[in-house]
Amino acid sequence: MSTVKKILVWKKLIKPAMDILHDSGFEIKIWNSENNFTEEELIQNVKEIHGIYSIGPHKITKRVIDAAKQLEVVSAMSVGVNFLDIGELKARNIRLGYTPDVPTDAVADIAVSLVLTVSRRIIEMADTLKVGKWKTGCPFSNLGTGLQGSTVGIVGLGRIGTATAKRLVPFGVSRFVYTCRSEKKEAARTINASYIPFDDLLSQSDFVIVCCSMNPTTKELFDKDAFSKMKSNSILVNIGRGGIVNQDALVDALTENKIKGAGLDVTTPEPLPVEHPLFKLKNCVILPHIGSAVEQARTDMAVLAARNLVCGLNGEKMPAEYPL
Repeated sequence: MSTVKKILVWKKLIKPAMDILHDSGFEIKIWNSENNFTEEELIQNVKEIHGIYSIGPHKITKRVIDAAKQLEVVSAMSVGVNFLDIGELKARNIRLGYTPDVPTDAVADIAVSLVLTVSRRIIEMADTLKVGKWKTGCPFSNLGTGLQGSTVGIVGLGRIGTATAKRLVPFGVSRFVYTCRSEKKEAARTINASYIPFDDLLSQSDFVIVCCSMNPTTKELFDKDAFSKMKSNSILVNIGRGGIVNQDALVDALTENKIKGAGLDVTTPEPLPVEHPLFKLKNCVILPHIGSAVEQARTDMAVLAARNLVCGLNGEKMPAEYPL
C-alpha cells in the first residue's frame, strides 16, 4: 500500500502553484472539470485524500469531511471560508489554510469601481447609446450622484474596508462612518472614520459599502427592515458575500425607490440565474465575483494556497493558517 499522501485539486492551477505541489512529492489528483460538481461527486473523490486544494465556491460539508477519513488539511484559495464547515474541521483537527491579505487592493479597486459605476449610472448611460437614445440639449438629464460632500458607511472596517475608504478620500467624501463587531480605532484613525451603530450608519450614509465577512450574525443583514432605514438616494455596494444581502428585499428596495441603486460583485447563488429580477433593473450593476481577478493577485493567492497545503501536510507552520 502506498504511503504517499494524496492531494485533490479542484482545477488545474497556474504553473507556479502546480510546481509547488509537484515538488512536494505528494500524489496529485486534479478534478479539472469546467462544470460544477455535486456533493455526491465530491464525496466519491475524497475517500483517500489527505489534502484538499479548494477553489470556491463548492462547499466542503460535514458529509464530505466524514467521507474523507484521511483528510488532514484543507487549503482554500480565498479570503472567505463560509463555504466550509468550520465546526467539523475543528472537531476533526483538520488544519485550514486561506489567503487573507493577498487580494485586498484588487477587491478595494472593484468596490470603488462599483461605487462610481452605479452612482454615475455608467452602464445605464452606455446602454442608451447602443439603442440610439442619447438626446442632447437637456442639461438636467442623465444625472448621477457625486461623492463630493457625501457620507460613506463601511460595514466591516477590516483590510478591504480600510483600503476602500482610503481610495475614496480623494473624491471629496465629507465623512466616513463604520460599524463592526468591535471598534477598529487604529484603522479608523487612518481615514478619520467614526464608529456608529448599524442602524445609524444606514440612516446617515449616502453610500453603504459591505466589506464584512459572512457568518451567522451577518447573514441577510440587509433585509427589508435594513433597507427601510436607508436614505432613498443611497447606494449599496456589496463586495463581501452574497448571503449578507437578502436579494428579494433588495429587488423590492430598488423597484420601490427605497434606495437609489446597488452594485454587487457577489450574489447568492453564484452564478446568479440570468432570469433573476435583479438583472432586469437599470439601477443594479452585477459583476461575476471579480474582486480579486487581477493577474498578480490571483497568482499570489494560488501560490500561497499551495504553500499552505504543502506545509500543512508536512506538519509545518502554514504561511497563512485560519484560526479554528
